[in-house]
Amino acid sequence: MDEIDILQIGDLVHHKEEISFYANTIPNHLLINHSRIEKPHKHNFYTSMIFTAGSGTHEIDFNRYIVKPGTVFTLAPGQTHSWELSDDINGYIFFHNQEFFDLFFVRETLREYPVFRSIFFPNGICLSDEHQHHITNYFKRMLEEVKRDYWRKDMMLVNLTVQFYIEINRILLSGERFQKTNSPYNLHFQRFEDLLEQHFIQEKSALFYAEKLNLSPKHLNRICKATVNQTTTEVIWNRVLLETKRMLIYSRKNFAEIASVLGCDDYSYFSKVFKRKTGATPKDFLKHYE
Repeated sequence: MDEIDILQIGDLVHHKEEISFYANTIPNHLLINHSRIEKPHKHNFYTSMIFTAGSGTHEIDFNRYIVKPGTVFTLAPGQTHSWELSDDINGYIFFHNQEFFDLFFVRETLREYPVFRSIFFPNGICLSDEHQHHITNYFKRMLEEVKRDYWRKDMMLVNLTVQFYIEINRILLSGERFQKTNSPYNLHFQRFEDLLEQHFIQEKSALFYAEKLNLSPKHLNRICKATVNQTTTEVIWNRVLLETKRMLIYSRKNFAEIASVLGCDDYSYFSKVFKRKTGATPKDFLKHYE
């Protein structure tokens, strides 16, 4: 199987000059970039889209979502996705790189937004009719901005983008399932996930992360259970297994090579963990995606 494509904005935007923001209708985006995005791929930029007509499925990091009018998706750099869409699909899409945001905000980061903060937050939500109309307007205004050479165009685009992120996160957090994210433990868990993202290949011990956070292992475990209903060890290994799945599907490496890359020298143990967590052997898991 071929290595997974990691697309940059320049791969999908046919401009001679480098740009940091892109907006389009989904039909036009698919038409222009069909050969680039017809198979599973990653981006090195932030992507958001809303579907206003049509149907299909959208798989993001092995979570499958139903596509229907009113469905919004947000993806962070590095996430893998693919989709199957009906011929009558319609909607809007925009994406931007990290610099687009950082140039305007010094004390705020995109990681502070729940949809980009954690793998435990969904990448897709279905909006009510009222919310759909309101959110769609952000996409329409962005598209209008990129078509014109308006004064302070970049400032308007970044403001529309931030307003969209705030609105979509408010909608997400208003759901009963996510009320607990406002608990005092949330900041600790976010810091834990930040550390995990940096060190999960080398460090898989709960004690390592607890010490880095100046917490006892017992208290870190309590935080994880209260926030995502998993133990610290489960959170760590679920992150390792997500990367394992990505590499199994989208790289030429076999399971033994992947285990080595991810710092799992005990191949037999790693194989057992994979089967216990996924319900399939690596070989059977791979067959499902062939």
